[in-house]
Amino acid sequence: MDHLFDIATIWAFIIAFAVFMYVVMDGFDLGLGMLFPLFPDKRDRDVMMNSVAPVWDGNETWLVLGGGGLMAAFPLAYAILMPALYTPIIAMLIGLVFRGVAFEFRWRAHRERNHWDLAFAAGSLVATLAQGIALGAILQGVHVEGRHYAGGWWDWLTPFSILTGLALVAGYGLLGATWLVMKTTGALRDHAYRLSLWLMIATLVAIGAVSIATPFLEGDYWRRWFEWPNILFTAPIPIAVAAVTLLLMRAIANKRDYQPFFLSLALFLLSYAGLGVSMWPHIVPQSVTIWQAAAPDGSLYFMIVGVAILVPIILAYTAWAYWVFRGKVDPNTGYH
Repeated sequence: MDHLFDIATIWAFIIAFAVFMYVVMDGFDLGLGMLFPLFPDKRDRDVMMNSVAPVWDGNETWLVLGGGGLMAAFPLAYAILMPALYTPIIAMLIGLVFRGVAFEFRWRAHRERNHWDLAFAAGSLVATLAQGIALGAILQGVHVEGRHYAGGWWDWLTPFSILTGLALVAGYGLLGATWLVMKTTGALRDHAYRLSLWLMIATLVAIGAVSIATPFLEGDYWRRWFEWPNILFTAPIPIAVAAVTLLLMRAIANKRDYQPFFLSLALFLLSYAGLGVSMWPHIVPQSVTIWQAAAPDGSLYFMIVGVAILVPIILAYTAWAYWVFRGKVDPNTGYH
């Protein structure tokens, strides 16, 4: 029982919160980037860019907090997972770089704008795939001997990790489409509604496929989800997913502009909760728990002081930015 309140557990929740905030904040603009080829009109693409331009720069703050927090608070887990995930992590960073550069250059390089649009879409797709593949590689487990990674260079590449990569592409695409529904008007909004319906179906199929495959990866996953009395605590998650799905379908059908985006976020939150149910209390699944990987308590207490100061500040300026730029995007004005 003491483990529920110790400093290592608190840090595990801080990192989990940072990762989820990154998914919330960066997922929709990665999804928007992947949808770029489906909006060939230059004016539509400008409006899409304008919808995220005021808020997208701060999104990677949460990625830095999650990665830096993992290294500082759970150095053993960081030392094991990074060698196992070098390739997808490097691919993700390259994708994010291409996306960031393309975001700025497309406004100024008029003759090469189509090339930068392609770089923006490709960078978004590569970054998303890499994140999903890394998640799948972690969930399926890595080969650990003693206190170090003992697997091969390509262990991360499996059918399951490809499945989770494609699932995240569908999910981020849904976030991007519902973001456009919320932020745009006219024909662009109508097209985003049509895409939202298909991407919702793709996302639900992906959630179902990953949910079916995961218990077969490891006996502990199966016991966690299906053995009695665990099922009493896990059953509410798929029930909630079904309920949110019905609300999302209704919101899209009735064209409730603001509801689809937040209901899509609810699907991500429930999926994230399911991931937590499967992994807890391991930070390296089936190999290292959060307490085995944690830094000394003194270091954790020292660092949490900084987190207690910085995280509310980050939340405050992020909330202020979204509040200032709330509402629909005016197609006649924007980021230049």
